Amino acid sequence: MLPQDPSAEATPSPSERRETGLRARLERLPGVGSRRAERLAKLGLIEVRHALVHFPRDYKDFTGSHSVETLVAGEHAAVAGEVIDVGTRTTITGKAMVTVQLATDGGPLKGIWFGMPFIARRFRVGSRIVLAGVARQSSGYWEMAHPEVRHLDADEAAESSPWLAVYPLAEGVRQSDVRMGVHAALTAVEGTLQETFRPDELEARSLLPIFDAFRAVHLPASQKEIDAGRRRFIYQELYMLQLALRLHRRQAEVTHRAEAIDAAPHLRSRIEGVFPFPLTQAQRRVAGEILADMARPTPMQRLLQGDVGSGKTAVAVIALLNAALTGHQAVIMAPTELLARQHLATLERLLADHPLLDAEGRPLNTTVELLIGGQGKAAREAAFGRIAAGDTRLIVGTQALVASPPIFHKLGLVVIDEQHRFGVVQRSRLQQEEALPHTLVMTATPIPRTVAHAIYGDLDLSTIDEQPPGRQPVQTYRVGPQQLDRWWAFFCKKLREGRRGYVVVPAVEESESGLASIDSALEELANGPLEAFRLGLVHGRLPTDIKHAIMHDFRHGRLDVIVATSVVEVGIDVPEATLMTILDADRFGLAQLHQLRGRVARGATRGICAAVTKATDDHPRLEAFVNTTDGFRLSEFDLIQRGPGELVGTKQSGVPPLCLADIIRDADVAAEAREHAIATLAENPFLEGDDCSRLRKLVVRRWGNSLDLGGIG
Repeated sequence: MLPQDPSAEATPSPSERRETGLRARLERLPGVGSRRAERLAKLGLIEVRHALVHFPRDYKDFTGSHSVETLVAGEHAAVAGEVIDVGTRTTITGKAMVTVQLATDGGPLKGIWFGMPFIARRFRVGSRIVLAGVARQSSGYWEMAHPEVRHLDADEAAESSPWLAVYPLAEGVRQSDVRMGVHAALTAVEGTLQETFRPDELEARSLLPIFDAFRAVHLPASQKEIDAGRRRFIYQELYMLQLALRLHRRQAEVTHRAEAIDAAPHLRSRIEGVFPFPLTQAQRRVAGEILADMARPTPMQRLLQGDVGSGKTAVAVIALLNAALTGHQAVIMAPTELLARQHLATLERLLADHPLLDAEGRPLNTTVELLIGGQGKAAREAAFGRIAAGDTRLIVGTQALVASPPIFHKLGLVVIDEQHRFGVVQRSRLQQEEALPHTLVMTATPIPRTVAHAIYGDLDLSTIDEQPPGRQPVQTYRVGPQQLDRWWAFFCKKLREGRRGYVVVPAVEESESGLASIDSALEELANGPLEAFRLGLVHGRLPTDIKHAIMHDFRHGRLDVIVATSVVEVGIDVPEATLMTILDADRFGLAQLHQLRGRVARGATRGICAAVTKATDDHPRLEAFVNTTDGFRLSEFDLIQRGPGELVGTKQSGVPPLCLADIIRDADVAAEAREHAIATLAENPFLEGDDCSRLRKLVVRRWGNSLDLGGIG
């Protein structure tokens, strides 16, 4: 598969193609030929531009002397020569020893390998190779033990690159094929590539010019050159991404306006009065940021992140009621039907206890409409009718809202719970009218600010960094096979004291890998350690009404334990449920484990969670989970371990993956690229004019489809 081009430098306009030769076919270049070109085509390397952006996956260090006459004992060197003998024998200790005799311009050199008899098959008398390693003298002759080996084609110069690039390959394609193709491509474009950055930008950010960067990546003379070449392309990839994300937002702001929703101070005090608890300072600060955004005539685009249990829902309710009190409709979209029903229950409970008056002092219609996939056609059409007529101002729903959105009546606000479940493009599906609704997206998977800015560059960021008073961290244990009986005895003891709990399993059905299925787990528990208690079963394949009924019974104390899949991961709020057992915990991601644990941290009683695993060896993810309850620290650990893609949602968003850049490793570069993108768009908000024409084309070509940049350029 052809890798994504982080620079996109190699995709010019028709006039540029004639000038630079980027569209020239590799088979027509000196040194490539038709047979090698056929092999390169297996990698998608057809034209010069393809070869330039086929970046190495690694490098071998062949720097040093290229002559036996200048070797220094104990120092690294690389020497080219012809293989004149290959031998294998057994040492007195019984180890196999392979020796390769090399004839070089400066004298003989021997390569030695111990305990690797198979390596003899890699050498052929008469072939040309380079040996690289630490030289030593033995009986007056120079030798290298276990050196790196570079096989040379008949027409390949040993000095073509002291640091040898190692490329991704396909079956039947050799490293020498790719190297010859890349070298020929570099020769074809030398002095002709068009630069994207201005000279002052290159100098200010210590970036190599484009051709120098390609040469440094493919034909480096030092590690310093490799780093400089890669930094150029990493920086440009992140810079382009930041431009694209901010253009996505700016295009929406210019194309559409938002209606300013600015509730009077006395209305805001009424909104806060619906809560039976005081807001934390962090909640007040974040709510102020959101309400200030809503008061502007440009669409709010804000990400609200906070750890599990930090009170994001309360802040979202403030925003929803702010819209409803001023005559607008407001939507909150949840990733599961269970969470949607919980949002419905929360709103109905708060508004029943504290009826609200609108701006004119009249009782507010606080009917909350529910739209989920399991609704019948008649119920759905009736709900659509009430929404279109403006008879209801508060709507709670799931993906069903995106798949077939209703016609809204003055939609003012959209809240998307668990942002990483939906993605960038889906945010716009509810935006039907000329005036865009304000948009607030929330996540309980907090990530470092630098990463959030890199991934959600089109959103402003608010963070709730404070837990409600009295909230205690969950006691967390790792339970191995030998501790399991003791854990179940403890679990039952706490149930008899009046607590309720969850047992979470990773699979609905039995798997070949031996994972427990939810049905088998329920049967074993009901006939074993939990036989004295009332159990309920919840998973994603149950009909909606049955899931709702079971959770209703659990919430009201008619069930003691819910046996469930990770469907309970997000948002389920039963304060009396303070016990959790996670079976086969090593099969869950760290962020998912933390979310599950958050279900037993909802009340005043301290929660207790056990991560049960059959494994007895070290498991870094479980150790981090047991030892840390801080969601931000766990997210950083998870990002380092697994990379940002799954955690922050690039897989779900439809955005092309990054090629060379890594958001965690390159966080400092991402921050610099973000500031550069902000400055660029401050000077030229839509990259208009001849000066920015190339930059505009590159951004649209790479990100235009995924971020809907059709109006740019």
